[in-house]
Amino acid sequence: MLAFVLVLLYPLLGLSARVGPWQWNGAIPGSTSSAVWNSLFFTAIALVIDVLLGTPVALYLARSGTRDRIVWEAAVLVSVLMPPLALGILLSLAFGPATALGAWLLRIGVPTSNSSVAFAATQVYVSIGYYILAARAALAAVPPELERIAALLGSSPLQVFRRVTFPLAKLGLAAALSIAWVRALGEFGAVVVTAYYPSGMPVQIWVNLQDAGMPAVMPLLVVFLLTALPLPWLIHLLAQKRNVTA
Repeated sequence: MLAFVLVLLYPLLGLSARVGPWQWNGAIPGSTSSAVWNSLFFTAIALVIDVLLGTPVALYLARSGTRDRIVWEAAVLVSVLMPPLALGILLSLAFGPATALGAWLLRIGVPTSNSSVAFAATQVYVSIGYYILAARAALAAVPPELERIAALLGSSPLQVFRRVTFPLAKLGLAAALSIAWVRALGEFGAVVVTAYYPSGMPVQIWVNLQDAGMPAVMPLLVVFLLTALPLPWLIHLLAQKRNVTA
């Protein structure tokens, strides 16, 4: 097991590789805090949308019959299984000026490519399926009998969710959110097509690699890892601690 873990974590040694003096703040235009800010800000917006739209869908799937669940989960899986580059191309076409929706959005002043809207919307598309499927599993683990008892005692559906469902599923929902966070924050294939500008961290890392090589990549790569990895890692540790104490 130790040998397997060492092999699995070996790529992290690349952070100590000698690639020359790291370049940050001014040496490479756009490789500083702007890329970090863009990624964190738009990912946060995408996650709010994921939660607001995805949680009711996940709850419906968790409480629906087997036939309905299979049908609707199959539709959600399409977005999860879609190759990122293909998804980016399809989004740029579906929301482009050649379609009625894309033309209407442009008429009302909503740019659908290389814009903040395009950035956040693409992140929602690539992450919400992961959130829904993970959240459904967490919500399905809540005994329906407890929800029915709370409803019989006079609680409204919203009160049942807030007082019964959410407290029992909150760790699983947090895990679902962390998966969506990593998926949205790390998206490159779709975002590079729909929102090359404003550049987030994945796109900017690629640009820096092409323009100036590894010295310009390493600082942004470290920040990227520090923003992407801790949340799911901590959620996993909390889940394991809960299983041990249960």
